[in-house]
Amino acid sequence: MGFSLIEVLVALAILTISLTSVYRLQSLTYSMTAEARFHTIAPKLAQERLAAIEREGLKTASDGSGDFGQAYPGYGWTVRMEEVPSDVITSDNQRLTRIDVTIEQNEERSYVLRTYRFHVQ
Repeated sequence: MGFSLIEVLVALAILTISLTSVYRLQSLTYSMTAEARFHTIAPKLAQERLAAIEREGLKTASDGSGDFGQAYPGYGWTVRMEEVPSDVITSDNQRLTRIDVTIEQNEERSYVLRTYRFHVQ
């Protein structure tokens, strides 16, 4: 008693469908893991960059961009700073600055941290 050709073809079709589903699931899991890793690392890198700006001092800090070297290959940062006019701040030596820190990974994903800092010149 052997298998007929129809039974073998049906078994192969079921095997092909199940293996394709497993492959797609594995691919989806990989992309979700990469996305989760980025959204875990990017806020940390943005906070590090913001801390570096604050160490330099807001008076001397300026717009710029760069990368994180070998520690985080593929990750880059961009900083944009802009003085924000305010009706509340009336003194000439007090400033409110908007700081946008953008973290990018291989130009595929990006994360933006926007914060405001009040400082006296």
